[in-house]
Amino acid sequence: MKEPSRTGNHPFYLSSRMHYLRENFIHPPFDYEHELMEAIRFGDENRAMDMLRKINELEAAVLATYPLRSKKNALIASCTLFTRAIIKGGVDPEIAFHLSDTLILEIEKMSDVERLVHFEYEMLVQFVSMIRSEKEEVSYSHIVNLAIYYIREHIFEELTLQRVAKYLNVHPSYLSDRFKRETGVSITTFMNRRKIEESKHLLTHTNQSISEIAFTFKFCSQSYYTQLFKNFTGMTPRKFRISGTAR
Repeated sequence: MKEPSRTGNHPFYLSSRMHYLRENFIHPPFDYEHELMEAIRFGDENRAMDMLRKINELEAAVLATYPLRSKKNALIASCTLFTRAIIKGGVDPEIAFHLSDTLILEIEKMSDVERLVHFEYEMLVQFVSMIRSEKEEVSYSHIVNLAIYYIREHIFEELTLQRVAKYLNVHPSYLSDRFKRETGVSITTFMNRRKIEESKHLLTHTNQSISEIAFTFKFCSQSYYTQLFKNFTGMTPRKFRISGTAR
């Protein structure tokens, strides 16, 4: 009976390994990767950035024939690792995977290697921001956390205090008082602020018109969306889109 060949003896593996050694391509040390994942898991943006820079200073392995495809594959791999890190840190898997899917779609749209290099750091910031947001909510009561979760999951729908209260099977006044007491803001303000934050991604990464974005988030009009955006950020959506803040 023929003995199964080991991976190390496979001709393609050997030739590929020899090529990597000749070209000085090495995968990042495992302790670098582990420290990066731990930094993300604990929401430590500075440490995570430092580790990602250290990893990127190493000569990267070629993951495809063409440089653009190779870089995209590398970012998708990073996105997968970052997703696992925030899930390990306590983020709901469905929310984590939704962020991952969104970012991978953005990666696939890009056609410039230099833009992809910068996007990896932007991607890291988004994952750290999500883990920080999740940790902030840990101190809230179960009912308030459920309300926040519902708002996040239905961010593209028309949200009202009454609708959230009905879902949670509590009186609107009770939910309103409890939410304001624990978070420091009204539930309506929280909903609007969350929608504005989510809309920044569309302003940054899509060509959707401002009126289309306002409609996507179920604001009653473009002017109302613009006013809210300015209230929360200090600038209009149009100025945000063309400014360095959106890049």
